[in-house]
Amino acid sequence: MQAAIELRDVVKRYGAATALHGVSLGIADNEFFTLLGPSGCGKTTLLRLIAGFEDVTAGEILLFGEPIADREPNRRPVNTVFQHYALFPHMTVLDNVAFGLKMKGVGLSARRARAGRMLEMVHLSAFADRMPSQLSGGQQQRVALARALAPEPRVLLLDEPLSALDLKLRQAMRVELKQLQEETGITFVFVTHDQEEALTMSDRIAVMSAGRVQQVGLPREIYEAPVNRFVADFIGETNLLEVAVEAVEGGMARVVLPGGHRLSCPSATAAAGRHHLSIRPERVALAPAGAELEAAWFIATRPVRTRGLWLFLITVPYWVNLLIRTVSLRFLLRDTGPLNQGLMGLGLIDAPLPIVNTNLAVQLGLFYSYLPFWSSSPRSAPSSPPISSAAPGPS
Repeated sequence: MQAAIELRDVVKRYGAATALHGVSLGIADNEFFTLLGPSGCGKTTLLRLIAGFEDVTAGEILLFGEPIADREPNRRPVNTVFQHYALFPHMTVLDNVAFGLKMKGVGLSARRARAGRMLEMVHLSAFADRMPSQLSGGQQQRVALARALAPEPRVLLLDEPLSALDLKLRQAMRVELKQLQEETGITFVFVTHDQEEALTMSDRIAVMSAGRVQQVGLPREIYEAPVNRFVADFIGETNLLEVAVEAVEGGMARVVLPGGHRLSCPSATAAAGRHHLSIRPERVALAPAGAELEAAWFIATRPVRTRGLWLFLITVPYWVNLLIRTVSLRFLLRDTGPLNQGLMGLGLIDAPLPIVNTNLAVQLGLFYSYLPFWSSSPRSAPSSPPISSAAPGPS
């Protein structure tokens, strides 16, 4: 897939302060890509460098394979939707949307037709003759989007465009933004500090902190497999425990909890030592104490290469027990078995009853096979059940 934007070791300094430290990224064509991070992490600075509003101190930015360092902002195939929409208050909605086309020298009839199509796309055709002051915040945001899309840019940059809207309107606009991106096929680069926005809309996310990219990946990858403590703590809710990693093998770490318990979990690190275990709240489940839980815990804490063997060894008694009971049941119920022979000896029947391979035999077999486990079934949960969890690993 062709890269719409490539950033190669991009550095941005303001005097002695460094805002970006050697950032390298590749953003695919027709991708909804999000720069996510806390305030001051450098995400808006990066957006302004792509737009041409700031000069790169070092490194290189390419748009569709072409360097753009010497291009002025108005000569880049890029448009920007700002946090504050910057609509012209003295122009109608239609004229606001057509303004970029006018600056490009597009004729009056052509630009008004194009602006009309953009307003139809954002469901504002009925508001074409209104002034911006007569629109709600969400409507103004859609006008700004239509104005940015009208010149048909190849890349659209969005600098926290939803931050000024209330919660319900933000949620509705997320859906509309994603639909617009899919309809137009334009590369969207979206800047936000809102994790929910990033996780729900993005094809991929770059998490930033202190002018550096911490992790790039699919939303699920970012959430499920954070590469370090910052990403784990910043994305969603989590509990971080400092643990000792004894060994890492096949992407699984064997860790020792503060209380001395051992467990195995997926790991983002390849080195033993002191690390942090991230436990998502939704991955914690309460379970009653019992042999089943102890066996499951034992298997989960074994090295990955031996888990299959331990599972086989622990379940062997069950399968042997089931086999013995199945054979003995068939022996009891067959035509020449003790049951038929006893009934015939008492004179209750003249010929053997066809019991084997009937529904009754199946029901008896299931009941007979389940008897050993009936006594171990939990009747009530203990007052303080242990916690079992599956969580992202140490980072």
